[in-house]
Amino acid sequence: MPAKSKVQQKAAGAALSAKRGEQPKKALKGASREMFDSMSEPQLEELAKTKRKRLPKRKADG
Repeated sequence: MPAKSKVQQKAAGAALSAKRGEQPKKALKGASREMFDSMSEPQLEELAKTKRKRLPKRKADG
């Protein structure tokens, strides 16, 4: 499942970094903390590796 926005991709990257022990969990906020708690490392990798070139900054509501 690729990321749907640049913000989602960035949050997944932060959560993945914490999951790997590269940064402390307490440094995470908001969506990245929720991703850390609810997603596995392979799921986070898949979101984080999404190419950002054609992604919108934020997901459109609706």
